[in-house]
Amino acid sequence: MPTIAIVGAGPGLGLSIAKVFGGHGFDVALISRTKDKLDALVAELAEAGTTAEGFPADIADSTRLTGALEAAIARFGRIDVLEFSPHAGLTMTVPKDVTLDALRPQIDTLLYGAVAAVRTVLPGMLAAGSGTLLFTTGGGAINPYPMLADTNIAQAGQRNWAINLHNTLADEGIYAANVAINLMIGTQAPEGVPHRAPDEIALDYWTLHTTRTQAEHLIGA
Repeated sequence: MPTIAIVGAGPGLGLSIAKVFGGHGFDVALISRTKDKLDALVAELAEAGTTAEGFPADIADSTRLTGALEAAIARFGRIDVLEFSPHAGLTMTVPKDVTLDALRPQIDTLLYGAVAAVRTVLPGMLAAGSGTLLFTTGGGAINPYPMLADTNIAQAGQRNWAINLHNTLADEGIYAANVAINLMIGTQAPEGVPHRAPDEIALDYWTLHTTRTQAEHLIGA
């Protein structure tokens, strides 16, 4: 069975992506901080007929993240698809107030976490001559929002690297893409707020994985 590893798995978009790929015959490795949350997601996927296992790790800790992914590889053989979408928390910081201390958690989770994850799964993909790397950012990675300066910096770095991976790995059978979500994820939202259900968004990830052409996909209003 092919395997997808979802880094930053949660009950929203991460679970929806797991269900879509699981429905197409994938095993699922789920990685996030809290074991109880992972156990609940694994149980829900099992009810849908998908084999899944949780691997707890603080994604901001590259050593622990690497260890969790190595455990997933040992369990499932190798990772065929990596989906990276952790949440580093939203700090309301305007550009002039950015500090190293405020920025560090975002960089550790979103940028260094992405690098650690890819460096762990990419050797197996290169050996097989196939693989998919999907990164998730907010729309501010492209057009920054002044009140989310910390997050925008880290996500812009992650986006830049994802597109660079897309431009340099295709000849080796690896597809990489950035997904920039510029709306609220949910089935409901306050009046006038653009939104889209996670189950619908997850279908876009499957389309990217199967078509393997776009370097970036913007999900907006």
